[in-house]
Amino acid sequence: MLKVMLVDDEPFILQGLQIVIDWEAEGFEIAAVMSNGRDALEYLKKNKVDLIISDIQMPAMTGLELLEAIRKDNVSDARFVILSGYDNFAYTQKAIRNDCTDYILKPVQAEDLLHVVRNVSSLKEKDREEAEKRQEFEEAFLARNIIALLKGKYDDSNLEYVNHHLQLSGGVRYVDIEIEASVLDFDSEEDDSDRRLLQKQLLAACRDIMRENEGHFIFDVSYDEKSYDVGFIYCDNMAFRHDLDENVFLENFAKKLEGIVRKPVRIICGKKVPSVSAVSKSYSSCCMLNSIIGFHDRKSVYIYESEAQLEKENNAVLCKQSLDAVLSAIEKNDKAEIDSSVESLYSEMQKLGGNTINLNINYLLFQLIHLAGEQDNEVNQEEVVQYITESSFEESVNRGGLEHMKRFAGEYAEYLMNLRKNVSHGILADIEKEIKEHYAENIRLRDLGEKYFMNSSYLGQIFRKKYNQSFKDYLTTYRINVAAKELVRTDKKINQIAEEVGYRDSDYFIRKFIEINGCTPSKYRKKNREN
Repeated sequence: MLKVMLVDDEPFILQGLQIVIDWEAEGFEIAAVMSNGRDALEYLKKNKVDLIISDIQMPAMTGLELLEAIRKDNVSDARFVILSGYDNFAYTQKAIRNDCTDYILKPVQAEDLLHVVRNVSSLKEKDREEAEKRQEFEEAFLARNIIALLKGKYDDSNLEYVNHHLQLSGGVRYVDIEIEASVLDFDSEEDDSDRRLLQKQLLAACRDIMRENEGHFIFDVSYDEKSYDVGFIYCDNMAFRHDLDENVFLENFAKKLEGIVRKPVRIICGKKVPSVSAVSKSYSSCCMLNSIIGFHDRKSVYIYESEAQLEKENNAVLCKQSLDAVLSAIEKNDKAEIDSSVESLYSEMQKLGGNTINLNINYLLFQLIHLAGEQDNEVNQEEVVQYITESSFEESVNRGGLEHMKRFAGEYAEYLMNLRKNVSHGILADIEKEIKEHYAENIRLRDLGEKYFMNSSYLGQIFRKKYNQSFKDYLTTYRINVAAKELVRTDKKINQIAEEVGYRDSDYFIRKFIEINGCTPSKYRKKNREN
């Protein structure tokens, strides 16, 4: 409800204003009734209202003096309406100069007052919409500057803007917050909008819990199109303010998030850096940590220093010879040798015990990332990390166990072979043809990878490189473009066209059509036929 203040020194006028219209029906509540401008001004210094209706001639302080004082000292941003028994243009001019919204002559008629309050209600709605747009723009601009720092491609203006808008004190970490992948079905394209909605709910929950630092959260940072994540710039002061250990603070944060979104949440913390200017190193380490946690025990919070530590500790030993044998077998893509060398590595690790398994798996995965870079200089490290992340979540086998590692090592060997072959151009041409001929069918990248004997994750990477968008987005755009032509050229019903281009759910088709063309299919048809 919008709040209104009524100010007049004549009691019967105040009483009449309160009953002449149904304020509640118009979306207003009468917050205060004052008999002079001075009392009204004191009230406004401590309370917020949306509309002030004030008489001009009053003792202590006139309506015009009240208006001038409000505007001069920026006491209130409420809309101001002058109420007077004088049809005096000089009064009107003075009121307008001080940003008066309207001017009503006494005796007040219900129609005149209704016109004013409805106009104010409309203006307040426009103010709200503009404020939301400004906030969205400011959030997007801040996110853009933060992402420049995360990628390590920034200048002094980016750094200055981020430092000015974030509350940073002490060491800084980049933190990735996401819904557990195991609860999301990525084979169902129709659920993409639902997953995106869940991601927005996750962002809203983060900002609600951390209201004092809501600007520290960024939407959709991950390179991985299957990660519906929220980025977070964490600093030491956040836990310190609550007198909590960092890990306890983040564990509590994760529990609160899960209580709101009703889904298991995973928080991955990159290594701590001294300031936000070095946050790209924290972001990079967070990506690498994301790739190896699929081989570790599942929990809600992962911190780089404790999860990816490569120094010998707790009697852990690096099985260098066995690790080199596994790397060599993977590089040669020798299936038998891969299985044998992985078995030997696990046998040695189990004999040594302690923290040896985590230490050696981490070392192996980091070496595999570097190995991919040696095969193809154009390979982005984040792409390799994405591949490892996608390959690490095996629900049918124990995470980080022998069978899990055998399967992963064999698939990674194929991945490296594809990098060496550099077969992208011919296969992508074939895939373009597949889409053109079968766009209405359930085409999945995984099935295309099997058909052309290529790892689907690698296929997705080279597809993105060429078209600057994911396979899924390319297929969606192709389908929608075909549908757009059918809308203009035929009189087919919208649900029929949706089904013909591959969408059984017409509501989902309409949402995607609006995303790409900016209007509904029916409006698109009407506009283009008129043209």
